[in-house]
Amino acid sequence: MSRVYSLAYLTSRRCSPPEAIRIAAANGYAHVGLRLWPNAPGAPQQHLLGLPDVLRETVAAQQDTGVGVFDLEIIRIGEGFDPHAWDALYDAGAALKARAILVAGDDRDEVRLTASYAHLCEVMKPYGMTADLEFMPWTAVPDARSALRVIHNAGKPANAGILVDALHFGRSSTTLEDIRAIPNELLHYAQICDAPAGTHFTTEQMIHTARCERLLPGDGNIDLKGLFDALPADLPVSVEIVNFEREAATTPTQWAAICLAASRPCVEHRQRAMLVCNN
Repeated sequence: MSRVYSLAYLTSRRCSPPEAIRIAAANGYAHVGLRLWPNAPGAPQQHLLGLPDVLRETVAAQQDTGVGVFDLEIIRIGEGFDPHAWDALYDAGAALKARAILVAGDDRDEVRLTASYAHLCEVMKPYGMTADLEFMPWTAVPDARSALRVIHNAGKPANAGILVDALHFGRSSTTLEDIRAIPNELLHYAQICDAPAGTHFTTEQMIHTARCERLLPGDGNIDLKGLFDALPADLPVSVEIVNFEREAATTPTQWAAICLAASRPCVEHRQRAMLVCNN
């Protein structure tokens, strides 16, 4: 059983959507992730919404290469959340045949956050994409247990999901048992990178690492092999590694290749061991 890999936005952040797709194809990725909505006002994004020419170029790149769009970023659920504020993102996702939209939970009122998440899932249902709630230790959904509770209390919508980012696993109170407790039907993909693990980092430090200084798998001490052993063996893997200093010495194509080569051993070691045993 071969793993499917996706080139995440943060790994290809220097590229336009069509460029990211062509780089993914050249390096053995089956999919890409695109950040079409910024994660904060004024933050970087890939510009496609409201630009029909870019959308056409992106669809053409998909058709030329066979590379799909796996996930789109990002919806943040805060106070006064209105899921229709992201209608343009849903439309783009449908046009690109995306599978998922990454969701972050910022509303500290968990009852209201849960209701907003349920509403989001309902609005997204006609578009055929899942709403994958990513736990991040500085947000209102800080760990896997919190994400599972929100989804359970939201009524477990059919298009609900939990996104496991290795960085946030390594820097939250989430355990391998918590990962194993997530029902398989809620897992649509996971993100890989490395970093120094621990729960002692400040919010500012955690955000800086997440957005600027992730490490290649094997260069930190997150239990990546344990994590991916705890996840389904066929779960698609989004390679999400941004490192401003290391990227500066590479082209986007070179960086995509380096990141995939470093990720494979941490994800595929169990499959290789099984092949050895079977032989």
